[in-house]
Parts: sequence; C-alpha cells; structure tokens
Amino acid sequence: MHKRIEEILGWYDSENPGTVSNIYRILMQGKLGGTGKMVILPVDQGFEHGPAASFAPNPDGYDPEYHVKLAIEAGLNAHAAPLGSIQTIARKYAGQIPLILKANNHDLMGKSSDPTPAVTASVEDALLLGCSAIGFTIYPGSANFKMMYEEIKEMALEAKLAGLAVVIWSYPRGSNLSKEGETAADVVAYAAQIAAQLGAHIIKVKPPTDNLELENAKKVYSKHDIPFSTLADRVKSVIQGAFNGKRIVVFSGGPAKGKQDVLDEITQIKQGGAFGSIIGRNTFQRPKEEALAFLNEIIEIYKG
Repeated sequence: MHKRIEEILGWYDSENPGTVSNIYRILMQGKLGGTGKMVILPVDQGFEHGPAASFAPNPDGYDPEYHVKLAIEAGLNAHAAPLGSIQTIARKYAGQIPLILKANNHDLMGKSSDPTPAVTASVEDALLLGCSAIGFTIYPGSANFKMMYEEIKEMALEAKLAGLAVVIWSYPRGSNLSKEGETAADVVAYAAQIAAQLGAHIIKVKPPTDNLELENAKKVYSKHDIPFSTLADRVKSVIQGAFNGKRIVVFSGGPAKGKQDVLDEITQIKQGGAFGSIIGRNTFQRPKEEALAFLNEIIEIYKG
C-alpha cells in the first residue's frame, strides 16, 4: 500500500473494514489514485440551482449519463449526485467509479433566511445502488442547525454500520451570519471542525475569503497574528480546523468563472495543504473536450 494512503486510512481506525475499504477505493481511483489527493465531480446543481441555470450552457449536461462518463474519462476519484441521477446511471456504470449518493438537497424556490435541506435519499438507497458513500449538506449558522446535525448523526451511524463512507458538505449559511461571513476564513475553518466532529470522513467546504466574522475569532487572529491574507494561508487554517489535517478536506469550485481564475485558485488551495477539489459547474458547463483538458490541468496541479 502507498505510504500516504496507509497514513490517511490510519486516521479512521475506529471504522469497520467496509467503510475503510470504500475510503480506500475513492483514494485509489483515477489519475490521482495513491497520491492522497482527489478530484470529485459533484452534480447536484440541477436540484440546488435549477436545470436551466446548471445545464443550459452545455445542454449535454441535462443527461446524468453525461456527467458520469465525464468523471470516468477524466480519471476522477468519484462522482456525487442526488438519488434520481444515481438511479439513472448506477447499473450501466457499476464498478467503474465510486459513487456518492447526495442524501439531502435544497432548492432555490424554497427561499428562507434559515435554509434546511430535505432528506431525499437513504442509506438503503446507497447500498442498493452500489455507492461508496453518502453525501449530506449542513448549514452551520442556520437557526435550524440542530435538526441538520441530528439528521446526519443518525444517517452517518447507519451508513458506517453498512460499510459506507460519509461526506459532509459544510456550508455556513443562515440568519446568524452576514453574507460575507458565509465564506469568512474563521467561519469556514469552524465549519470544517463541525463536520469533523459530526463524523465526516470527507469534508467539503468553500474556499475561504479574507474576511473574519466571529468576534472571539477576530481577537484570537489578532492576538496570535494568525496569517490569513492569502488563500493558501486560509486553507491551511481550514485544514487545521479538521483535526489538524487528520480528516480529508476538499474545496468546492463555486460559481462558473474564467479558466485561469480557477487554476490560480486551485494552485493556492493545493499550497495550503488541501486534499483536493470537488468541482462541478466550472467543468461540466464547458464543452466535453474542453472540460476533459481542464480537469487534466487541475489534476496536474495536485500531482505537482
């Protein structure tokens, strides 16, 4: 076994062999297999943002099969999607790439200052479809945090007993935070800590900005002169927040933006010690050949 992979798996000694096997499978898949880095294609945007907003820039993306084929051809570590999409592809592509079933979702029509995703799939669904993991979103900062934390506590236990890995999308959002605070450096690091404490094996967060939101954190950052002026600095703090790097943390690609902007961002994310990227719209909204070349550039950054 690769030494780095052996080290990472050692962080999950409390898990059963089935769960560790699925984490191993994700870490060993694709072009980054064995490096301890990963790039995952998430396609829950049709549910979360709407089909036209997500797929009209590249209409091939309306078909879930397009995305799993893109992930396989690009040599990615895994593909994540909601229940309906996974049901469409699971049998035909069984065993070809680890699948992550997104088990809760939120839509833009249900506008609320304190959003709460609905549970839209189960551990049983993930097992029937041959998935390696479940994915679950929490919104630290929402007044409804208690419900989300309790839901993932129960579902994570069920998933682990069944031998699945647990991926938590930890996205600060809600009436307890300012809009800028949702991606503030201290808040994103806190979100990573919360996901780790809730039992996540893999944690997805947004790239942190150079804002600080929480008064107690502002005092500590100032007193101890904690650097946060560069994205690499801020990513390092987020990784520290996830048990000092003993949980896998990957960063989202966010809204569609220019190719060089994405590559520059990922370069700093890698420099900060991140385990990889989970990047959707910035890849699947591009024509397929362009997306494949772009994903290869991202992979090369993590290899390098």
